Amino acid sequence: MTNERLRRAVLRAGFDVGTLAEATEVSSKSVERWIRGDVVPYSRTRFRVAAILHEDESYLWPQAVDHASLAGAELVTTWPRRSDVPRHLWTELLRQADRNVDYLAFAGLFLTEEHPDWIPTLRARAESGARVRILIGDPAGKQLAYRDAEKEIGGGVAGRVSAVLSYYRPLAGVAAIRLHDTPLYNSVYRFDDDMIVNTHVYGLLAAHTPTMHIRRVDGAYFQTYLESFERVWASARPLDGEDET
Repeated sequence: MTNERLRRAVLRAGFDVGTLAEATEVSSKSVERWIRGDVVPYSRTRFRVAAILHEDESYLWPQAVDHASLAGAELVTTWPRRSDVPRHLWTELLRQADRNVDYLAFAGLFLTEEHPDWIPTLRARAESGARVRILIGDPAGKQLAYRDAEKEIGGGVAGRVSAVLSYYRPLAGVAAIRLHDTPLYNSVYRFDDDMIVNTHVYGLLAAHTPTMHIRRVDGAYFQTYLESFERVWASARPLDGEDET
């Protein structure tokens, strides 16, 4: 039976049988057999093909992957507080991203305050072709006020949002920026197939709550947070009604 997932993934990625064979260092006949479903490649080759096509190995060959062994493979590491995340990791992941950068927070002011190269690097990623989507709390919405009352900081959340918007407004020409009014259970920072998720805990600042680094392997963890991001994105409004890139 034809491996339709593989066939479509090859076409979506702009390859054909010959170019995929060249990229994976196998014969064209081998690729044809994969697509026909006659043969499943060895694990090392499956991983290489999946990386080239920007797909999950378990999506292309679900019958060949031990899902039990992948259950926790996406979880790279965790930290008890966001402030424990190695400082260099944020900008390192950003510099490596060449396809997608997604940002969901109420403010996330720490990135612009603590990393002087954050905004220039973000602009460079966008200008080089990465899709950059930024979701920040809506100052006119209800959720910022709720969050502020919860943490009893007298308007501090709205003030941080105003401050962070002053950093991101100049990127409006190269990045898509929206304002959301949703309860924020997690802040999500995606860099291609890596993601940092900062959980939110009632009454505590995000800097003091658990954070995890996820790397997409079979999609179980990664896809959950990506779906959440997409739902918030769909409900948010463009910054100042501006046209998005």
